[in-house]
Amino acid sequence: MAAHDGVDVIVEQWARERPDLDTSAMAVFGRIYRAARMAGDAQERCYARFGITRADFDVLATLRRAAGPEGLSPGRLTSALMLTSGGMTGRLDRLERAGHLVRTPDPADRRALLVRLTDSGRALIDEAVTAGLAVQQQLLSGLSGTRLRQAEDLLRDLLASVEAGTQS
Repeated sequence: MAAHDGVDVIVEQWARERPDLDTSAMAVFGRIYRAARMAGDAQERCYARFGITRADFDVLATLRRAAGPEGLSPGRLTSALMLTSGGMTGRLDRLERAGHLVRTPDPADRRALLVRLTDSGRALIDEAVTAGLAVQQQLLSGLSGTRLRQAEDLLRDLLASVEAGTQS
């Protein structure tokens, strides 16, 4: 069990000031937000070594894992990353200028485009995903295998609960 942390301090302060509040949700989400921010910052530093941002990584990783050699349409890519088309266009422009991807006409629909990785983009994302996973594994190294599996299961349940709560 971890020692007293900063979230405990905040929860204790609220308990003192507002003992009528149930702050258990604050304790859970406070820790999630802090862990996500710190992990995100570590990932950003890792990807910067490859000359890309986390946003760039997301595009390249989606193309690497979800697209075949023919690529994905910008619309499918936008949907997969839950972005606006404008946000996606800027990312694609930047990654294309860097030589990591190309946009080519869709042979099935000459009005449409497909986005695919270049050889250098594929090599880059393969290196970056390996390095990023190493960072994530290091961040989780304080958890035993059992605790890590418990965390996965609890977070899966939490995500399902949050998703269900946002649907109503």
